[in-house]
Amino acid sequence: MRLRDLRLKNYRNCKDIELNFDSDKVLIIGKNAQGKTNILESIYFLSALKSPRTANNLELINFEAGGCEINTNMIKAETEVELDFSYNKEKKRELRINRVKTTPKNFKSVLKTVLFSTSDLLLLRGNPSDRRDWLDRAISQIYPAYDERLSKYDKIRIQKNNCLKEFLKTGVCNDTLLEVYNEQLVITGSNIIYLRKKFLKEIEKIAKEKHLIISETENLRIAYDCSFLKGGENEIEEIAAAFRCSLDERHLEEMRRGQSCVGPHRDDVIFYINGNEATKFASQGQQRTVVLALKLSELDIITEKTGDEPVLLLDDVLAELDDIRQNYLLKSINNRTQTIITSVDTILFEDEFLKDVKIYKIENGHIL
Repeated sequence: MRLRDLRLKNYRNCKDIELNFDSDKVLIIGKNAQGKTNILESIYFLSALKSPRTANNLELINFEAGGCEINTNMIKAETEVELDFSYNKEKKRELRINRVKTTPKNFKSVLKTVLFSTSDLLLLRGNPSDRRDWLDRAISQIYPAYDERLSKYDKIRIQKNNCLKEFLKTGVCNDTLLEVYNEQLVITGSNIIYLRKKFLKEIEKIAKEKHLIISETENLRIAYDCSFLKGGENEIEEIAAAFRCSLDERHLEEMRRGQSCVGPHRDDVIFYINGNEATKFASQGQQRTVVLALKLSELDIITEKTGDEPVLLLDDVLAELDDIRQNYLLKSINNRTQTIITSVDTILFEDEFLKDVKIYKIENGHIL
């Protein structure tokens, strides 16, 4: 797939800009806080209908405006597609495909992206929630309905938490309602865990090879860390049975704490290098190699599952990589992958790479 252009209106500090992507490689140059990241964020937003930087869509709107718009024309499977997104301060959203109103599910099924930013480089050192977010975003690119399952699970969990908090205040518990919430959490949560484990197994195969090429001697292993499951493969029924058992075992703890203590919202992803947990023992360079291998593997797995190359978005990431990892990343980008890169300047790129690159300069939200 290819983006042909991008238009932003009152999107963060980009009040009115238009970019033509008539090249497979696009480089957006500018100093910090000028709008480079906002451009990549808007493209990612069209693929996921969520920002990797904020959960509050009101923050996407320019301070001086009442709403924002993102528009792109793209080619997918040799067909022209136009995507339109608009959002205003009354929290009204409008989605259009080829100028026809559509649903979030249909909208998210059109554009696929892989975003690699400087914040991703901290993935292994971050919190478990950071690794869950990465995992959930990656899976959503392949299975659009996955987001709906996550949303449903979170709503049930919040309702259960409210029920538990009510018990803390009043000393009265609606056991029947709590059982209903637990059963719904088991059904939805087991499906989420199954898909997470399935995806990690698939991406591990690809990432192991890429990681070995960069590191030369190090073996990468990825494990899904769930409190009530041992390692290995698990069918949904097995996951559900273990989930129910854990809920029973920790029932009193949940009542005492007034919150859900069991489920995929508490899980983690663990990375091992030569058998050692990377979060605890790996150097910064080793951890960045893992993330680089993961991001490039996302490209491959999305292409394999959807039959179309996603758009690769590299946000200031090259400046944070050493020469070996920079070269591997740039050489890994094949001609079938449209790549949009942000950087402070062109100094990190060889003349050979820049020959076929379209370069934009941005300053204070304006393309120069």
